[in-house]
Amino acid sequence: MVAAVSPELITQLDAAVKGGASDRSGRILQHVTDLLLSNISTFGESQISVMDDVLARLVGQSESAALTELSETLCHITLAPRETVRRLALHNDPSVAVPLLRSSNRLAEKDLIEIAKTHGQQHLLAICARKKLSEALTDALMRRGDANVSNALAHNPGASFSECGYATLVGRAERDEGLIEKLGVRLDLPANLLRELLTLATDVVRAKFLTASRPVHQGKPGAAPVKARPKHDYAKILSQLDALNRTGKLNNQAVNRFAVSGDYVNVIAALSMKADVNVEVIEPFLESDRLYALIVTCKAARLDWATTQMIVYNRPGCPPVTPHELEQAREIFDHLLLSIAQWTVRFSSERM
Repeated sequence: MVAAVSPELITQLDAAVKGGASDRSGRILQHVTDLLLSNISTFGESQISVMDDVLARLVGQSESAALTELSETLCHITLAPRETVRRLALHNDPSVAVPLLRSSNRLAEKDLIEIAKTHGQQHLLAICARKKLSEALTDALMRRGDANVSNALAHNPGASFSECGYATLVGRAERDEGLIEKLGVRLDLPANLLRELLTLATDVVRAKFLTASRPVHQGKPGAAPVKARPKHDYAKILSQLDALNRTGKLNNQAVNRFAVSGDYVNVIAALSMKADVNVEVIEPFLESDRLYALIVTCKAARLDWATTQMIVYNRPGCPPVTPHELEQAREIFDHLLLSIAQWTVRFSSERM
């Protein structure tokens, strides 16, 4: 099929390029693109390379509208011609570059870093939307990126950050509440920076990210499929616990025993009673993506860290907590004032 790129076509291409005839270049571009798309399922890398030689030469001679259409087509193709993709991604017109910057797998990281260093904010924002971003790339984006770029990076769970990169984001968050919220739900945020973030946040913003659901690490050993929790009638349980509470026996030791034995109906009821919020507020906090909310609730219930840790370790149907998650949780528990923890849980109950 490569023979379909005929000598006559190459002659026309040379004439179009030398003569600067954009209308002729546009027609050839469409012809070669159609040829590529009609044979893409049978082409290999060497055959794609032949098409690439032709298309790449046309990029500089064609109008933006035609290039935008080409870019939108190639961004979905796994074996898209590499040099053509690179030249389109380097195009100064965002409408041409953005589709490929967002998703094309044919762009090398060095090209993305070059674009981050030299192009405008729309180009940088498009790169921020990619599924995976390395530390080197996020560092390059943050050096020139504006507030929108910072927020987009913080919101992307596939973005990795160096320690310096995270410190930069936390520094910028001092003037940006939206960025504080986005950073607060990141699983990989260093614990010391999470503590700094807590000091920057207003009570409302802190409450939002401490009680929000957040992604759960995939592929943890021991992960169990999520099951719907059975419905329980808590009235009788709360009555029994109230009797314990009146005698001062609904303490850390009692709640710790509930957690160790897997008696999470009593754990939920105890947290509800000691934090002074409804059971319906507490139940969702036992899900694996609500770890921070559970920690804050334990703090609000005046439990100690040993008991809180036992509750976290033994959550039914949840994957094991990672050391980093536990470190983050300990930072929250240790540095959150009791009054703020209690207000945060009640704030969450009002939003349900």
